[in-house]
Amino acid sequence: MEIAENAALVVVDVQKAFEEEDFWGRRNNPGADENIAALIDAWQTSGRPVVFVRHDSSKPGSPLRRGHAGNEFKDYVEQRRGKGAGPELLVTKTVNSAFYGTPDLGAWFGSHGVRQFVVAGIQTNMCAETTARMGGNLGYEVLFALDATYTFDLVGPFGWSLGADELARATAVSLHGGGFATVVATEELVAAAGK
Repeated sequence: MEIAENAALVVVDVQKAFEEEDFWGRRNNPGADENIAALIDAWQTSGRPVVFVRHDSSKPGSPLRRGHAGNEFKDYVEQRRGKGAGPELLVTKTVNSAFYGTPDLGAWFGSHGVRQFVVAGIQTNMCAETTARMGGNLGYEVLFALDATYTFDLVGPFGWSLGADELARATAVSLHGGGFATVVATEELVAAAGK
């Protein structure tokens, strides 16, 4: 796998709110946080750009709302912010896609010549997937670090429900099979970033 010298890492919504199990329910992939941290470290060490995305929910009861402790980045992310050798950006958003945030992610990518980026973060099938899909639509080469994401069991229409692992697999198949992104493992990305 080849990683561009200026490939960006987009770390989506790794916020304390997602530790509130009573609100979200059962999650998958307990190793995700360790993998997200490894990606941030690899990107910062190599001097590549890192984008930290924070969801500022406009819903009054959301644990992701501004002013609530859950809005803050998880400690291991906050401790790494500002530590990289390369450019860094904080994007805040109220919708799923990081491309609809402030400041404008596409404009920032343009100013840094970024055409390839990696997605990691929470939730696999929500904001991480939406950011990856939109990136693919906009012509970026998107790499989706599936094992550096996690999600929760979800109930949908018609009484249907899917477990978190099933949702993650569906995301991987849709993104990869649909040509939106290449689904990869953290280990591959860390190795490629170190070359």
